[in-house]
Amino acid sequence: MSFANHTLDVVFGEPVQVAIAVFILAFAGTAWFSSRFMPFRVLDAPNERSLHVGQVPRTGGVVIVAASIIGISYLLVRNSLQLPLAIGCGTVLLVSIVSFLDDIYKLAPLFRLSAQVLAAATAIGAGINISLVHLPGIAYPLPYIFAVVFTLLFIIWMTNLYNFMDGMDGLAGGMAVVGFSVLGCLGLHAGDIGYAGICFSIAAASAGFLVFNFPPARIFMGDVGSSTLGYLIGVLGIWADRENIAPLWATVLIFSPFIVDATITLVRRLLAGEKVWQAHRSHYYQRLVQVGWGHRRVVLCEYLVMLAAAGSALAAVHCSKELAQWSVLLVWAAIYIALAWSVDRIWRTSLVK
Repeated sequence: MSFANHTLDVVFGEPVQVAIAVFILAFAGTAWFSSRFMPFRVLDAPNERSLHVGQVPRTGGVVIVAASIIGISYLLVRNSLQLPLAIGCGTVLLVSIVSFLDDIYKLAPLFRLSAQVLAAATAIGAGINISLVHLPGIAYPLPYIFAVVFTLLFIIWMTNLYNFMDGMDGLAGGMAVVGFSVLGCLGLHAGDIGYAGICFSIAAASAGFLVFNFPPARIFMGDVGSSTLGYLIGVLGIWADRENIAPLWATVLIFSPFIVDATITLVRRLLAGEKVWQAHRSHYYQRLVQVGWGHRRVVLCEYLVMLAAAGSALAAVHCSKELAQWSVLLVWAAIYIALAWSVDRIWRTSLVK
């Protein structure tokens, strides 16, 4: 088969066709959910964590979940998915349902965490686990119990940090579009059509939602959207590592704009003795908005970082040279140190004025 024909097969192949259909469904669904004709409206009122001032519907995540599940279900019916991956993705329904109930009734944090642990444990039982710690040129085997604990903690942390980072118009939706699109490209490159189809479906559902969530947002995704996306990052990142689609460090680099901000902010608040479970506005992106950058400017800058990090991960995975891969990781570590220092400096300067 010629290169041109292979390219056409990829562009017009099943994963992309499913993604287009999912995008149309998500776009239409979000348009309805954000309109005044929607009979069931859950409104997001501003709180200590919010950057918006008025009430905005927060049911957009329902559309992301529904459209993604339709795409994934189609792939399952077409026998494009391995059973452990199908079960791992299926467990997200428990996280989605509990998160949706939390959007409405404000469930106890322990109840939400228990549901997340149960879902992650089921995925692990199906075969979604990290048996080897991969770094460029290094593959360190983990004893089973350590593999289970590490996998559980990774999935739970990704679920919650994505929820933490969903605090500004267009941010979480944009990260999903960029991140899952790159994971899908890695799946295509590895020849795993089912995996690519799942990732492209999630990216397409997020893109259909993002049209209405880009600042100024007409709708939010709510916990049902952010928790679901975070959980899927954990599951799909681990599966990619297990099936040699991409090492876990590549998934971490792809979603590093969220991982770095959320982790540093959490550690900083712990060291300051703050109650980390309470709402706040101390994430780096929140501080930039508060000093006057504005939602659109901040989110566009975040998109640049997302694209650069995801593109670097894609290039690093395709490059088999260990030195080049280590260089990419070290450069990004330096970039994030510089960005954190710069934002902190801008914040301190604003407090003096």
